[in-house]
Order: sequence, then structure tokens, then C-alpha cells
Amino acid sequence: MSHHKHSAFHKLKHLIEEVFEETAEFFIELIAFPRDTHHRGSWFWFWGAILLVLGLAWVARATGQSLELSKLYERVADIVYRLYPIWVPLFSFALFAELWLRYIRLDFLSKNQGILLEVRIPKIIEKTPRAMELLMMALYETGSVEYNETYWDGKLRPWWSFEIASFGGDIHFYIWTFPKYRNVLESQIYAQYPTVEVTEADDYAKKKVYNPAHNFMWGTYFKLSKPDVYPIMTYVDYGLDKETEEEYKVDPLSTLLEYIGSMKKGEEVWIQILTQAYKPFTLKEGKLFRDRDWVEEGVREVNKIMKRDPHTKSTRKVTESGFPIIPTLTEWEKKQAEAIERSLDKRAFRVMIRLCYLAEPEAFHLRSPSVSGLLGTFRKPFNSNLLNGFKLGWWTDLRDPTKDFLFLFGLKDWGINKWQAKYSRLMIDAYRRRSFFYAPYRNWKGTPFILTAEELATIYHFPGQIVTTPTFGRIPSKKVEPPPNLPI
Repeated sequence: MSHHKHSAFHKLKHLIEEVFEETAEFFIELIAFPRDTHHRGSWFWFWGAILLVLGLAWVARATGQSLELSKLYERVADIVYRLYPIWVPLFSFALFAELWLRYIRLDFLSKNQGILLEVRIPKIIEKTPRAMELLMMALYETGSVEYNETYWDGKLRPWWSFEIASFGGDIHFYIWTFPKYRNVLESQIYAQYPTVEVTEADDYAKKKVYNPAHNFMWGTYFKLSKPDVYPIMTYVDYGLDKETEEEYKVDPLSTLLEYIGSMKKGEEVWIQILTQAYKPFTLKEGKLFRDRDWVEEGVREVNKIMKRDPHTKSTRKVTESGFPIIPTLTEWEKKQAEAIERSLDKRAFRVMIRLCYLAEPEAFHLRSPSVSGLLGTFRKPFNSNLLNGFKLGWWTDLRDPTKDFLFLFGLKDWGINKWQAKYSRLMIDAYRRRSFFYAPYRNWKGTPFILTAEELATIYHFPGQIVTTPTFGRIPSKKVEPPPNLPI
């Protein structure tokens, strides 16, 4: 029996190829202008420092002067060497802790595989998205742990995946969870939506075979356009918190469902909303440094809008006689402060949203318009100039400046074929694993943001009769068991 594929030479060759690919990817990402505004400052500083040093060296050489940098380098190197008894153990411990947590958490996840449940929706649903908000609040689970459970058993804070998929226009609603929480999830679904039907489903993402030579895949993350203390437009803004006649309701999900319901044969759309209960992580949960406090950030933002001192709650500016100047707020500022304070009073979740579009050869000509339409129909109903909204984060393609750079060397097509295929495979694998908050895809190509239960219920809920998409398959009625007291 041949062991060629598992030989030491093959493994070494594969390792060298991975190192080369990662190095090339790092180089490409380094020179390209960042899509994320949060990284542009460091990018400018990095390349500005390099250009400054090169400029000084050129000036020194042109004028015949010498730069006494060698002594500075020697001094710095000497300080670093003398302090190695301090920084080497700290660095080694931090590296060991990171690798150990990754190892035991992957082992924990391998023993606790998730399950995918499909929620089949009846023709008539009279509940508002408020029912889904109550369901989300019931799923707020922080997973209390002890030190030994975190650092020895690898126990994690649970998360959920709320998914909408379209297969050639056939729309399905799914929820992914750990088996431990299946009963809790089903009971909460039936408590809020007693007429739906919940069944365990085969994982559609695992059944899909991706081959770049024969089919197409494009995926992206969504992120918020403003700090996440600002809420997006919710069902409350659309008046869906009130019991009104069906024909007067405006469901923000209707445009998205209508569009993905128009997908043609050979097209698939996967939307994945990963959620995890928000509560600042501590050392007990594997967080070495202080975690962000979303509530504190929200309070600071309100104080900033109100132009007041956070301690005295009065304005920072005073008149010449010492009396505080009461700021005059615009209607926008008042609404912003009210919206943030209302949001801070609700259960919050860490969130990451993925969208994947897949096409078979017969639908290749639809790729560009379908992707453009998807991005618009998902974002526009929830975006607000006053508050917050969604925009594109990272996506499975090279950036335009990177393409332009590779084009100069005749490598544009090579780069697209190489990296887009790789990114697409990784995105599909991360989607299948429902992995983002922990290894193996912890914070891969993005960072989680905060949404409240109200915001989550807006972007994922079971629609009522107002959504009339013909390809949205609904069940006629829920199947129920006969009453136990019927005469035999």
C-alpha cells in the first residue's frame, strides 16, 4: 500500500507551499490600501515611516553626509538584550497560553458538534418581530465557567447561528445550535411561534461541493458603518411593534426575501448571522486583558452628544459668571441620544454576518447583477443616515489597488485565480463550521460587533402574510399530536 500522500517529504513540501502562500498573502495585504478605516491610520504611519527613512538616506547620500544610526541601533539592541529575562518568559507564557487554549477548545468543539434545525413556517403568522426578540432574549446564555473548565476542559461560551438560504429561489430558515441547547431552543420557538414546525435538517453547506474550475462562489462579511453603540433601524421604527392589520404592515425583510426568492436555477444564497451573548470576558474565560465595555462606550457617546460632563451631568462649558451653558441640541442629536439609551437597556450580543453567493455554470451570466442586488437588498432596509447601518467588510476577492499593482507585473489573472479560490474555500469552511468567535477561524478577516435583541429580531424573524414571495414554501399547518384523552 502506498503512503506517498502521507510521507514526510509530502508533508514538508505542503508546509513549504503554505509558508510561501502565507508570505505572499501577507506581502499583498501589506502593500494594499486597507478597506477597513480602522487600519488605515497604521498603514499611513507604516509607509510614511519607511518613506521618511528612505528620503533621509537619499538626502544624506546626495549631500555626502553620514547618518549616525548604527550607534542608535546598538543601544536599542543592548537594552533589549539586557531585558530578555523579563520579556522572554512573558512572551513565551503568552504564546503557550494562546496555543494551549486553541488546542483544548478545538478538542472541546470536536466532542460537541452542532446540529442544524430547519424552521418550517405556516401560511399564517400573526406574531410581530417582538416575538423573535423575546426568543433572542431567552437565548441569552453566557455559559458560566470555572477556571478549570476554561483552562483544562476548553469549555466555551455558546453561540447560535441564524440562517436564511435560497436554493434557486426556494427559501428556507435555519437555526444552528449545540445539542445541549436543542430542547431550550425548540421550547422557546414553540412558545413564541406555536404554529411552526421544527425539524433536524441535513447541513446544506456541507453538501455543497466547491470547485473553482466548475462553479463560482463570492462571500463577504458585513460590518457597521458607525460605532456599534448606534443602533440600526429596527422593526420598532417600522411600526411593527404595534398590532395592526396585515395589509398596513411594512416588513424590512420583505425586500430581501423577495429578491433571494427570485434566484434562478443554479444560484444559491446563504446568509449566516452568528450571535453570542455579550458580557465582558474576564480572566476566568481566557481573556488576559480587560475586555471592552459596550455599555460604558454607549454612556460616553451620549455624554458626548449632550456635551456634558460624565460626572456632574452638566455642561463642560460655563459663562464668565460661572453658570453652565445649556447646549441646544438639534432634533437629530436628541433622536441619537434617545436611540442609544434605549439600545443600552436591551440584551446585547456579539455578532458577525456572512453572505455567500454560489453559482453553477448555467447561472454564470447572472453573477454580477445578482451579487449587486443582494448587497443592496440586505443593507438598505436597516440603514439610517441618522443612526447606523451595514456596509461591506472583507470579501473573498483581491482589493482593486492590489489588482492594479499585480497588473503592472502581468500577475493580475494569476492573483485573482490563486487568492480568490483560496479565500472562497476558507469562507465556505468557516461557514460550515459556524466558526468565528473561537478557533479555527477566530476573528478571521473581521471583528465582531454588538447588536441588541431588538436589532437581531429585525434582521431575522419569521415573516407573516405580508411577505408573498411565491417561492417561499410555507406549510399549510403545524402537525400536532392528538389529545391524550380521546376515547379509544
